[in-house]
Amino acid sequence: MSQGFDYDLVIIGAGVGGHGAALHAVSCGLKTAIIEAADMGGTCVNRGCIPSKALLAASGRVRELRDAHHLKTLGIKVAGVQFDRQAIADHANNLVAKIQGDLTNSLKRLGVDIIRGWGKIVGAQKVSIITESGEKTITAKDIILSPGSVPFVPPGIEVDGKTVFTSDQGVKLESLPNWVAIIGSGYIGLEFSDVYSALGCEITMIEALDQLMPGFDRDIAKLAERVLITPRDIETYVGVYAKRVIPGSPVVIELADFKTKEDVDVLEVDACLVATGRIPATQNLGLESVGVELDRRNFIPVNDTMAVLSGGEPVPHLWAIGDATGKMMLAHAASAQGIVAVENICGRHKEIDYLSIPAAAFTHPEVSYVGMTEVQAKEKATAGGFEIGVAKSYFKGNSKALAEGEADGMAKVIYRKDSGEVLGVHIFGMHASDLIHEASAAIANRQSVHTLAYLVHAHPTLSEVLDEAYKRAVAL
Repeated sequence: MSQGFDYDLVIIGAGVGGHGAALHAVSCGLKTAIIEAADMGGTCVNRGCIPSKALLAASGRVRELRDAHHLKTLGIKVAGVQFDRQAIADHANNLVAKIQGDLTNSLKRLGVDIIRGWGKIVGAQKVSIITESGEKTITAKDIILSPGSVPFVPPGIEVDGKTVFTSDQGVKLESLPNWVAIIGSGYIGLEFSDVYSALGCEITMIEALDQLMPGFDRDIAKLAERVLITPRDIETYVGVYAKRVIPGSPVVIELADFKTKEDVDVLEVDACLVATGRIPATQNLGLESVGVELDRRNFIPVNDTMAVLSGGEPVPHLWAIGDATGKMMLAHAASAQGIVAVENICGRHKEIDYLSIPAAAFTHPEVSYVGMTEVQAKEKATAGGFEIGVAKSYFKGNSKALAEGEADGMAKVIYRKDSGEVLGVHIFGMHASDLIHEASAAIANRQSVHTLAYLVHAHPTLSEVLDEAYKRAVAL
């Protein structure tokens, strides 16, 4: 215990990042408190990763059981598949309650003090907490900020939480609109389109940029569009944005050309999901009291040790992690950042390696990636004076995928031609979110395709898709 302080470490925000930091801090012998004003577990547990995966699991089963052609190829006949919307919603809600309880209990069991209220910095190593019973100030040798993020709602869009809503309300699955517009084709839009289309809704997907899935590698995005969007009851607009969205029955959506701003069309739909990304929840944290200014997008400036910066220099004993830093807005990235911050608090220098952190969209089939896209790798190659290579392999040639009747998919490996170092891996296909971790470990260890091509994979497994891609890289 640090002399003269109430705690060694105080964490503001009990999401996945704050929770991971607290667990690691306790294992390092730090007396720790965590402050939370809303739901324990933050966005991931309550309004993001967890309930959405429950909905995807249930709706995915419905899709599989209704795919008579696929089942017939396996020699199976199933008729009259039905589902209960409320029961599916209850499955998600029950899972949230369980994981929220497990998270809270794990902190209590390890002796972390949980303080309910709004925490903000009021000076160096000082935190004020506004609770139902009043305000109090505590001191800590080190402070970690983990305030998270909230859905971004563009100007002109009015959210009523019922007919026009964000993912926060969407995961509750309070209704299944006959026709739902989804604004945005990133992770959130893709996953909700998967859920809604499986449960019988018609969908219109609206993307402001000139191609769907703009954040994904183009080869993967093209294949994913062919499998996840084109054959399903989904119409798409690209290069068009929702200029105005008016809640009601029907919901009125005024569309305009993204570049020219000229009016394009007016849609009338039953509901509209706004899936246009997230913004940091960084207001009223008291950063001004220690001379810290948010960046132009309102993120907290940090370096790779997770130290908060003021004028480019670390602020002593102040750290920030998670969505509020704007580095990688992923729950597991926040947790990794939390561990890195605690390591540095304990005097063990450690930096976060964003290149090796994987990401996934849990559609059916799944999309995953780690490292650079081909475009990013080419930019790095031009700047660094080297060439890149690209190797692809396909699920259609994988025995396990063929046995499952799930042969849509591809693995793409991007690497340096000189050293063979893997720069990025992208997978679309069955269990892509699990397969990507082999590639993540390879990038974390800066491994070469010349080594990876000689690793042995069990046969027949889906992992051989990556094995084949590595072997093709060496053969090119």
